[in-house]
Amino acid sequence: MNLVGLLTNPDNLLTIFVAVVCFATVMTIVMPMFNNSNLEARMKSVSTRREELRRKSREALANKSQGSSLRQTDEGVYKNIVERLDLSRLLEDPNVVEKLAQAGFRGPRPVTTFYFFRFVSPFIFAAAIGFYLFVVNDFGWPTITRVTATVAGLTLGYYAPNLYISNVAQKRRESIVGAFPDALDLLLICVESGMSVEAAIHKVSQEIGGASIELAEEMSLLTAELSYLPDRRQAYEGMARRTNHPGIKSVMTAMIQAERYGTPLGAALRVMAKENREMRLSAAEKKAAQLPAKLTVPMIVFFLPVLFVVILGPAILKVTDTVGMPK
Repeated sequence: MNLVGLLTNPDNLLTIFVAVVCFATVMTIVMPMFNNSNLEARMKSVSTRREELRRKSREALANKSQGSSLRQTDEGVYKNIVERLDLSRLLEDPNVVEKLAQAGFRGPRPVTTFYFFRFVSPFIFAAAIGFYLFVVNDFGWPTITRVTATVAGLTLGYYAPNLYISNVAQKRRESIVGAFPDALDLLLICVESGMSVEAAIHKVSQEIGGASIELAEEMSLLTAELSYLPDRRQAYEGMARRTNHPGIKSVMTAMIQAERYGTPLGAALRVMAKENREMRLSAAEKKAAQLPAKLTVPMIVFFLPVLFVVILGPAILKVTDTVGMPK
């Protein structure tokens, strides 16, 4: 009962909220100082994928089987649950593979994990909300309102995996787009120096890792797919789908046309690098233009009260002392 009383006390809830916000602020400031680059681990993952493609390609050539596939396999608890409950059909999402690829999750295992959490999350959210409203603190709400909130937890839990994947994909895309013009400049230098496309992309993937680990990973994967996929166009289109950005799609289209029609790749890369740099600049200008509107509410909520206290506080204290003085 003491624990329930502590949790239902508004002062304690406010204190916990302020503590969490302060902790999140401190961690946001401190974590970049201790952030170690995981470029080697990401490149090792891509290297593993490259070796998998190489092994499957050799097996396909050795067996001379038309049914050979370069797909990875998945074995685990999530897969067994998804197959037993037939969740892939019950919760079918035709774009789930593409969405997971955009977020950096490749292979069949993330797909089964996604379906598993899409099935489990609604019950977890509903149970947590129902337990808090019916056991810990009902806020004086009627029963029908608490039941409605619990049902809303089901809906929120169903869409929570999609929101997480969309958030990860957006952050990954921003990291890739931020370093992509520089990667195009490096690629242009490598191509004009006489290197082949595969060697140039591989060299750029090694150099661009300091600016964007995600872009280095994508370009390394593009190199592997160019080497082992039966059609080079599939590799370019695959990178365009995984990044889902118009600038990168246009570059991949230009490289496909250069492969098919023999058009000069250097001139196309020079133009594409300029366009992507302008797109990056326009995106930065757009964010800068939105900044005053976004700062309005924080200034009203946090800065103005402090300013009033600093300005009016001494005057109020002086008036209080004057009024309280004996005549």
